[in-house]
Amino acid sequence: MNDSTAFSAPPEPSVTNAAADGRPPAKASQLWVDPERERAFNTWLAGIAPTHQLIAHTLREASADAGFRRYLRIDTQDGTSRIIMDAPPALENCEPFVRIAALTKKAGLRSPEVLDWNQADGFILLSDLGNKTLLETLERPDPQIARDFYVQAVDALISWQLASQPGVLPEYDEPVLREELESFPDWYISRHRNLTLSPAQKAVLDTTFDLIVANNLAAPKVYVHRDFMPRNLMPSASGEPIGVLDFQDALYGPITYDIASLMRDAFLSWDEEFVLDITVRYWERARKVGLMDFEDWSSNFGSFWRSVEWMGLQRHIKVAGRFARLSLRDSKPKYLADAPRFISYIRHTAGRYRELTPLLRLVDDIEGSSQASGWAFGRV
Repeated sequence: MNDSTAFSAPPEPSVTNAAADGRPPAKASQLWVDPERERAFNTWLAGIAPTHQLIAHTLREASADAGFRRYLRIDTQDGTSRIIMDAPPALENCEPFVRIAALTKKAGLRSPEVLDWNQADGFILLSDLGNKTLLETLERPDPQIARDFYVQAVDALISWQLASQPGVLPEYDEPVLREELESFPDWYISRHRNLTLSPAQKAVLDTTFDLIVANNLAAPKVYVHRDFMPRNLMPSASGEPIGVLDFQDALYGPITYDIASLMRDAFLSWDEEFVLDITVRYWERARKVGLMDFEDWSSNFGSFWRSVEWMGLQRHIKVAGRFARLSLRDSKPKYLADAPRFISYIRHTAGRYRELTPLLRLVDDIEGSSQASGWAFGRV
């Protein structure tokens, strides 16, 4: 998750075709707060509507993300719909989205197709992958219902990683990893918990961050989506592969990141049995195509799993800090409601590895908690 866009917002009710749900499209005046931007949009829409058979009066809100992007849905004359990204250029740069959309297509993923891009004003016309994300489709964490969807997600992830080439995407390197980790002491501890770390506590955090960064940089590098999770995956009602959204912040970095993101979700928690089930399925597929040709990973799932957990720990620490920042700086308080999920993830992983014991004690001090970890695995 980056400063503004990597995490989509917690799910809102889907906005579907007006004829299907009985609600009229929103009035134009309800969709815009900036009259000048509304005029720019209407000029652009009038120019592309004939080519793409767009029905202007069906325009309505679809969703928003954690940054300054929002998405609108519009119907077409052939009975389908399109998505419009509204991303003010002063606040959002659409170039990475357009560029990486082409990469996802080249990798064989089902992802939004860029049909028109008004670069000057920040409007993009996209193909519509559907009304319900995987998170909305699942409704509750039921492994029996979810398994087939997650297997599809694993297949998409393998395709994405197999397409990887160095030098195409920016590096997910040490400065990026460390910048992400620092959001935890800066925003979660200092601003959310209103705590000042002692020199000894600061030393614990610094040492732990060194260990995490070293572990994660040792992993092989591939294309990393950075938010490969149910909120950004779109099941298909027609049997097509699962769709992938919100890829604009992709980097070239640790192969362990996206599988950790998928199984340790921002808005959905799974029992360890299901997490291991899907992770093993991913590992089996990955080693068959040569993605596990590193140290003993191709023959030892345990070694790979350890690396996944350390990558996940980095993500959990980062997201706890970023959720605090979204809530406190960007006036989006709903994000902090999910922060306990990530604190739990941090504690469970820290409780499993001896070298992370100081981090576990520090988090217990921060949270005022000393409850025992509920995981079945022993410390290694």
